[in-house]
Amino acid sequence: MLYRGKMQYNNMPVIKLELVSKVYGFGDATTVALDDINLIVEKGEFVAVMGPSGSGKSTLLNIIGLLDRPSQGTFVLDNRNVSKLRSRQRAKARRDKIGFIFQSFNLLPKMTVLDNVALPLAYKGITTMRRLNTASKLLDKIGLKSREYYLPHQLSGGQVQRVAIARALINKPSLIIADEPTGNLDT
Repeated sequence: MLYRGKMQYNNMPVIKLELVSKVYGFGDATTVALDDINLIVEKGEFVAVMGPSGSGKSTLLNIIGLLDRPSQGTFVLDNRNVSKLRSRQRAKARRDKIGFIFQSFNLLPKMTVLDNVALPLAYKGITTMRRLNTASKLLDKIGLKSREYYLPHQLSGGQVQRVAIARALINKPSLIIADEPTGNLDT
């Protein structure tokens, strides 16, 4: 089930899936996770994917997040067909276009909050001082500037989740993929 919301932007698709299918296994052990999915998500639109366990939600998010490839069909991300990109090209598109907020946060436990948030900028070749300044400003906006030098295990669940959200936003991605992003946050 898809739930949609819209912010005010031009009607430019960020995501366009056409007849996307994903099949795991082969022969008698074949499992069809997605079957001819069509989906358009425009800039500024937010979409919630809901359904029972095993309905293909994670598979869909993995394909949209360039963590997996469709077995067939076309996936266009920001007007670029990314269905058949090579591994390095997929990694670069993920880095530049997609922010991930994982349900389990996936913060690096031996890095400070500041370093965790700044990390995506390192992969873009941004200087250490600039990425730390950018991360510090973002942490200030989410009310965690005073926790910059804490390690993830020293934070509450909600604080860890806000750090994960900040890390997803630091690159100003075209697309944010979130797996239960507000589960530990208060109103």
